[in-house]
This record gives sequence, C-alpha cells and structure tokens, in this order.
Amino acid sequence: MNMSKLTPGDKAKILIEALPYIKKFSGKTFVIKYGGNAMVDDELKQQVINDIILMKYVGINPVIVHGGGPDINEWLAKTGSESKFIQGLRVTDEKVMEVVQMVLIGKVNKEVVALFENNGIKALGFSGIDGQTLLAKKKMAEIDGKIYDLGFVGEVEKVNPALIDKAINDKYIPVIAPVGVDEKGQSYNINADYAAGSVAASLNAEKLFLLTDIDGVLDKEGKLISRVDQASAKRMIADGTISGGMIPKIECCMEAIENGVSSAHIVNGTLLHALLLEIFTDKGVGTMFVEGENL
Repeated sequence: MNMSKLTPGDKAKILIEALPYIKKFSGKTFVIKYGGNAMVDDELKQQVINDIILMKYVGINPVIVHGGGPDINEWLAKTGSESKFIQGLRVTDEKVMEVVQMVLIGKVNKEVVALFENNGIKALGFSGIDGQTLLAKKKMAEIDGKIYDLGFVGEVEKVNPALIDKAINDKYIPVIAPVGVDEKGQSYNINADYAAGSVAASLNAEKLFLLTDIDGVLDKEGKLISRVDQASAKRMIADGTISGGMIPKIECCMEAIENGVSSAHIVNGTLLHALLLEIFTDKGVGTMFVEGENL
C-alpha cells in the first residue's frame, strides 16, 4: 500500500477501520516470530520495528521471538564449519552450538533490542536459558522410520514465563533468543517458530504471528487463503495443497491454537506494514488460523 498516493479521506477511512481492532486488542498479548528477510533488509527491518512500536503505543503487549539463520550461516562459514539440515532443522554439534549461542544471544538479540531502544521504546533481551524460560529436551528427527541424531537441537518441554511477565509488567518489550536449556544446564538450539508457539501458549496470547518470506497458505491455483480452521488445514496437508517446508509452520500454528492461543497468523514480512495490515484491517494480508469456523 503506497500511503503517499492516498487522499486525506482515504487515510481517515483506514484509521476508522482500525478503531474497533484497537479497542478489541488493547491489553492483549501478541507473540511475534521475527525472522526471514525482514531481519536482513534494513528498510524492512525498520518497518517491522515501527509496526511493533505502534502496537505498543495502542496498548498491545508485543513479545518477540527472533531467528537468525543467515547470521549463523555467515559465522559458521567464517569458522570453517558446514551448515547441514535435516527436515529443516540445523544439525548442531558442539562447535555449531557455540556459534549459535554467540550469534543469537550475543549479536542478533542485542541488535533487535537496540532497534527498539533507538526508537524510544524500552526492550529487554534475553534467551531461553535465562531463568530457564525455555526448558528444553533433546529432539530427534525421523525419516522413513529411521531416527537421526540432530545433536544439540531441542524442543520446548516447558515455558517458565516469569521473566516475560516481568518485562511486560515493567513496560518493556521482551525480545527472546530461541536457545533453551535442560535441567542439567545443557543448551539447545530451538526452531524459532516452535519456540514462539510455545511462548504464545504459555502466555495465553491473543495472537501468534510467524513472519516469513511468503504470503501465507495458497490454494492449488496459487491464491491466498485468508482463513483456515483446524479441520481444513489437516485436509490440505493430506491432499498436498500444503506441502514441504510450510507443513511445520502450519503444525506450529495448529498446536498453538490447540493450547489456547486465540488465532495464529502466517504473514509475509517482506510486505511493508504487513503486521498492521493483518491486525487492523478487515481483509488482512496473510493467513489466519482459528480452531473452528464457529469462532
């Protein structure tokens, strides 16, 4: 949407359309998985941050869980390590785990925090290790009945939301790096989509957003499907409408819905102001997942 071409009347209509959504969502918690090209392109990066800042100003409590795959790839290349993936998950040996922690916690997390702080918004960055926010266990991959060891790749066993709640209560935006820890102190690399879904469920969030590089769920003719319930999502996976790398994202959204999140959204983070358009307009721009069409 090119705002420069809109008349004052057009802009007023947009504000009026947004008003009932602002009233509805004020005081609610939104969990946003921030990743993809929206974290790489400087213009997109600032636009996403601006969208989240606006949410904060209208009374929404945004919680950020970020990725950092491109940065991890870059630093692994610098250290001479190879990036290997199984079922979309990075195989993480001890050396790779050191790089993952360094990049996600020491670099990317603080860069995201700085983006908010530089725009006058308080943000608090931490990882799932802090306060055992993301209590994790080792995750294995299974392909055609064969089990693969992914190394220090984990899945969230439990979210301890104390630090997140404190940050929200103190008017900070929590920014969470998806590195978890088990009860013995071993760190694990956790897929950011699944980490965000688990965080959203633990907070009884109103919405979960997965920012990606695609528009959302497309039908077999390539057209965007704006709304999907649990039953139709399962049918589309079974008939091949949803396939490949989209399946884990859909499963993440459905799991969040099953665990109390009111709605989950897949949104193209490369579209300027995609978050605002999805939240505050009647039509939206991505795919929204709900438990059932009666909701």
